Amino acid sequence: MPGLAARHVAQNAVATLLGPARGLALEDALGQSGRGLNLEPGDAALARAIATASFRRLGFLKAALAERLRDGLPQKPDLLALLVTGSAQILDLAVADHAAVDLSVRLAKADPQLTHLAPLVNAVLRRVARERDDIRAAEDDPLKRNTPDWLAQRWIAAYGEAAAKGIAAAHLEGAALDVTVREDADAWAEKLGGRRLDLGSLRLEGREAVAGLPGYDEGAWWVQDAAAALPVRLLAPRPGERVADLCAAPGGKTAQVAAAGARVTAVDRSAARLERLQRNLERLKLSAELVTADALELPEDKPFDAVLLDAPCSATGTIRRHPDIAWTKSEADIVRLAGLQRRLLDKAARLTAPGGRLVYCTCSLEPEEGSARIADFLARNGDFERVAITADQVGGHAEMIDHNGDLRTLPSHLGGGSGRGGGVDGFFGSLLRRRG
Repeated sequence: MPGLAARHVAQNAVATLLGPARGLALEDALGQSGRGLNLEPGDAALARAIATASFRRLGFLKAALAERLRDGLPQKPDLLALLVTGSAQILDLAVADHAAVDLSVRLAKADPQLTHLAPLVNAVLRRVARERDDIRAAEDDPLKRNTPDWLAQRWIAAYGEAAAKGIAAAHLEGAALDVTVREDADAWAEKLGGRRLDLGSLRLEGREAVAGLPGYDEGAWWVQDAAAALPVRLLAPRPGERVADLCAAPGGKTAQVAAAGARVTAVDRSAARLERLQRNLERLKLSAELVTADALELPEDKPFDAVLLDAPCSATGTIRRHPDIAWTKSEADIVRLAGLQRRLLDKAARLTAPGGRLVYCTCSLEPEEGSARIADFLARNGDFERVAITADQVGGHAEMIDHNGDLRTLPSHLGGGSGRGGGVDGFFGSLLRRRG
């Protein structure tokens, strides 16, 4: 049946993440679920869209299903995933109701563990379709009803309730497609049908395949969220400088540094990720020294003029583009990663030459991975000082600078949560200088 394989992959991936394998990323779960099926590109895209929509409104979907199931939500991940993915298609995707219902029922009948529940799947999803308007009308508070409680409480504590609600609202919109251009941003904005943001990136309005857009093959630009491009702009690499990019993959920041004319050493533990980075650099006609290594083990005999550390983190700032993160991460991940960030930041400091610059950044909304990390570092490293960021460095957006003078973007910035396709990833960044 057309579309059945795509829905099978989506259901299996969602079931995997709703079950014991909570630490797995959705993209990896989709890859595992689709292994050996050789999905056509259209089916692979459909599977990804269904799974992403399922997590983007998972709180709302589970609440709607619980109200329509006599015994509450099922405990079996496979059944819950089947109902969630079916409901997501009905409520959020341009999928015919009969296709969403019929193919979900077929999946149930094909599973020996679920075949006896096919009538239940059919009845519940038909009711979801009939009561679509009532379900959507109940989606009134994304912070309370569509955000895990532990995250909601964290964001309220860190940013206040109003800002936390803005973050949750922005997550419902998904992420725009932003690109960083090498030169002549205004001309490329016109060619690509986008608009130039105050932050320097271009925001594209369409949803065409990236590789088919003008300038892709020529290497005129690369995909990079507007907030993700800011740390390198704060570092301000200069031609001829030696710059280390630690934890460099997927490589957008490496490309920025190389495009500025600096001699960049890109370090990452994953050889496969560095291979993809190298292919991107070749398309962009840029060069860098790639080093497959644990950044903690790099030699320190030749310090760099500038160091960029985009540290591994919980990635809660990227939920609008990776909504599974909200439901698969836990506070234990934040505690564990904070220790690694501390060690990496100390290492990055030792790799920075006297008088050199160090930018620490994370795509996290959690203070332990941002402001608290810098406070701890400065308390232990008297030879470093914070360089306060000015509004001019972030396109005049003073709201993106915290009370310490560090970068703090929220998904609700740039109109995120207003329903107009705005917003940016949640990023923290601190610019430090080594005295000397």
